[in-house]
Amino acid sequence: MPEIELTAGTIAYEDTGGPGPVVVLLHGLAHDATVWRKVTAALAPDHRVLAPTLPYGSHRTPMKPDVPLSPDSVIDLIAEFLDRLDLTGVTLVESDCGRAQTVAVRHPERLARLVLVSCEAFDNYPPGAPGKMIDLACRVPGGISLMTRVLGLKALRRLPVGLGALTKRPVPDEIAEAWLRPLRTDPAIRHDFRRYCLAVRRDELLRASEGLRKFDRPALVVWAVDDLMMPREHGRRLAELLPQGRLVEIEDSRTLISEDQPERLVDVLRAFVAGAPVTD
Repeated sequence: MPEIELTAGTIAYEDTGGPGPVVVLLHGLAHDATVWRKVTAALAPDHRVLAPTLPYGSHRTPMKPDVPLSPDSVIDLIAEFLDRLDLTGVTLVESDCGRAQTVAVRHPERLARLVLVSCEAFDNYPPGAPGKMIDLACRVPGGISLMTRVLGLKALRRLPVGLGALTKRPVPDEIAEAWLRPLRTDPAIRHDFRRYCLAVRRDELLRASEGLRKFDRPALVVWAVDDLMMPREHGRRLAELLPQGRLVEIEDSRTLISEDQPERLVDVLRAFVAGAPVTD
């Protein structure tokens, strides 16, 4: 993957290149850009797809220790990433974490469209059993190391506090191992993860939701019907408050629709970017 040096540190990212419409994919905690691998491969022939690996615990290069690491700094990092690569007309897509909502509110200048895919919203933090486990692990000495050891055991990976809450179908072992390895092996990555998680403000997404009322560009909310972490009604509420918001609900999937129903998600994204009707 190419890398780019930003104010907060070095970020690796996937870039399929090409002249097509620009789609930027943002992932959630303890995942990297590979959570989008099936979506990226399907969109690449006629879109330029970029997927940065954000400093959420699965990044390989620690962030600069003298730069605060928080949701605010990640929001600035995403905006800087778009600026430095001079990306315009961007369709910004997020899954799981809710930072794209605040990017759309604070830095809309490079965005043409916004897609929110089963993500944190309103007062839903920490979300579900995995979110509460992460929050606790960050507050207890040695908690992150214990958490990653437990989730690193294949027999326990499908627990409701782990990937079992995020997907209906098992994530391939090599992908799950790569997500967990930085947290398990690098104290500096664990330090980044703790810094970020402990800096989350519980009211950030409530504030962002008010700002989204002024995001006057096409917006799509894609929600998993069987999500265990993100309340179904949050999808409807987000779509209603966005001036040009539309809602698509996807059956037989939990939070990570890119894992459970990638083909359906690709169809929806492709139609939305092309300005075609998007239906359930």
